[in-house]
Amino acid sequence: MQTKLTLRLDDELIRQAKVYAGRSGKSVSQIVADFFALLGEPVATGEEELTPKVRSLLGALGNNPLSENDYYQYLEEKYR
Repeated sequence: MQTKLTLRLDDELIRQAKVYAGRSGKSVSQIVADFFALLGEPVATGEEELTPKVRSLLGALGNNPLSENDYYQYLEEKYR
């Protein structure tokens, strides 16, 4: 069952919501419904159980001295 809900919002916020809805191919009502649906989900605490594969990667890079520039240099050499 669907029920009508009236919201009082700033005009600019409504304009932004309509622009976002147009870009996403959804109605403003659907965007609000999607948001409300998220409210019922558990909050991520950062303590979620890791899968064995992810746990095996934990700390794999350790104190590796490589930087982002090192990675860019690697890519430049790889794609020459």
